[in-house]
Amino acid sequence: MNGLTLMTLNRKTVLALSVVLFIALWSGVAYSADIVTVTSDKNIVEAAQGTGIFTTLLAAAKTAGLADILANTQNITVFAPNDAAFAALPAGFVDGLLKPENQDLLVKILSYHVVPFRVNARDLVNTLTLRTLFDNYPLYLRVGGEGTVNIMNGAPGSCEVKGIVADKNMIEATNGNIYVIDTVLTPWKACSVDLLN
Repeated sequence: MNGLTLMTLNRKTVLALSVVLFIALWSGVAYSADIVTVTSDKNIVEAAQGTGIFTTLLAAAKTAGLADILANTQNITVFAPNDAAFAALPAGFVDGLLKPENQDLLVKILSYHVVPFRVNARDLVNTLTLRTLFDNYPLYLRVGGEGTVNIMNGAPGSCEVKGIVADKNMIEATNGNIYVIDTVLTPWKACSVDLLN
């Protein structure tokens, strides 16, 4: 066998391996490749303040006594409802939630949006089960078509999809990651926000 034959075989082998790897990587696996990482030199609270779309969430975190925890705890991920998500709740719900007598409930709801490790864009593959700071209650993420990330508070098929990652940017703060979501999640499979009655 001469050098030219070996080189041709090597090229064919490399090409065949490339095709196999491509098929293995893409068949049956949904990726959220559309999500772009935006790096910030600020902590989660400061980075959230800088966006201007989390005023209700930040006020709620302060009321619940969680703002310092979000600012200082290392390697967490916040699935952060934007102001539009809070505005979509039933009339009076947010005001009721911010009352001192409902602080325990507020802490539970906000804790359900926080995962005690960094979830990076490359981790968003197919369906993920993530334990949250609310008593380890699970949050389920399912990557759908065109990189859509659906969020469920019940195992796939057992609860309606509750929200999506609404912004294709993930904010990488100094102490963790922030994803913008379009819904305020509750850690109950009833998928209900009617919790104050």
